[in-house]
Amino acid sequence: MSKIYETQRSPSARLMGSQFVSFDADKGELTMRYTPPPEFASPRGAVQGGLIAGFLDEVMGGALLAVTDDQRLPLNLDMNLSFLRMVPLETITAKGRVVRHGRRVAFLEGELYDKDGNVLARARSTALPTPVPGAEA
Repeated sequence: MSKIYETQRSPSARLMGSQFVSFDADKGELTMRYTPPPEFASPRGAVQGGLIAGFLDEVMGGALLAVTDDQRLPLNLDMNLSFLRMVPLETITAKGRVVRHGRRVAFLEGELYDKDGNVLARARSTALPTPVPGAEA
């Protein structure tokens, strides 16, 4: 297993300041850290909501990639978000997991946490598992 989820970052993940933390194969759970740049600020001084979705999309997608041995990335059919607290412009932790997946559909979920362990946002996604672009089929 090449574990590209540990080292390879998309341009958007680099922009978000992503950093691999761990992968728990038993739980199908990937943990990442993100350091949002100042440009992600809303007028309130916290991370803008659409960009919060990006953190969660990235960590849930990475979880599917890890669970499928670097073979599948999600193509989202939907993503539902709950914003529980404002997301500060400081390092945050994200956990994404695969609830269930097959050849045709994957169910994913994720959370964002502040430095004190408070849940900031939650997401769930239904996605199509698709081959990694540029990988051998």
